[in-house]
Amino acid sequence: MMNRARAQVVEGIVSIFVNAGLFAVKFWAGTAIGSIAIIADAWHTLSDSLTSIFVVAVVKLSSKKADKEHPFGHGRWEHLSSIFIAFVLAIIGYDFLKNSIIKFGNRETAVFGTVAIVVIAVSIVIKEAMAQFAFYIARKTDNAVIKADGWHHRSDSLASAVVLIGIFFAKYFWWMDSVLGMFCALALFYAAFEILKESITKLLGEEPGQELIDNINGEARKLCKEDLKIHHIHLHNYISQKELTLHIRLDRNMTIENGHKTATAIEDMIKEKFNMAATVHVEPLE
Repeated sequence: MMNRARAQVVEGIVSIFVNAGLFAVKFWAGTAIGSIAIIADAWHTLSDSLTSIFVVAVVKLSSKKADKEHPFGHGRWEHLSSIFIAFVLAIIGYDFLKNSIIKFGNRETAVFGTVAIVVIAVSIVIKEAMAQFAFYIARKTDNAVIKADGWHHRSDSLASAVVLIGIFFAKYFWWMDSVLGMFCALALFYAAFEILKESITKLLGEEPGQELIDNINGEARKLCKEDLKIHHIHLHNYISQKELTLHIRLDRNMTIENGHKTATAIEDMIKEKFNMAATVHVEPLE
């Protein structure tokens, strides 16, 4: 598997520089034509760059080894940083929504030209490419922070796509720029909600996936040549370390020594095959 810390730094640095460049171009274009939608889109892009700085910074915290105060490591800093990214998105979205409503109330409009169309079109392509890059690294490293950053890129790409569509209708509807600004705000709120929901779910604890359960059962059956009635499986995900607890049922006439050997063999198998520290509780077979 790709090194988590290095992958996070690479994705973060790429994001910082590309987004900073896109922000400058979008902000210039939006200011030149007085478009709140494009300016909002520009700040959305800059927020990607700012949160990517946080993504890089959190590597040092999340990659620290376990210590006396934190025996399971510091990997959950990744989830905390994802929550931070979600709040940044929500705050920016609120500001865009407020400004769009004010502009709508004042019946302000904007005149879009060729430059705006080119800037937004190029931004869509670049941002979607960055989102795909982030999602690819997130899949390879199972990194929640990079996945959150990928959604940040994706929300920017989608918001830009809507702005581009709206540009072609702006000359027919005076309120188009304001409405597009509102849509950008809603896109930010949605991205924030999705990131927040996933991060909180993982912090509170998740049920192990059925695929993992089936794989553990299959490997245990190969090892022991019998059905151990594995049940009560709990997964504790600390990102840098995963702890698995489960119960097995053995012949009630088996000696304590043999039962211990079987449980230890299961624990060793889980460590080798699934890279998880396991604790196996033995129960008598009914």
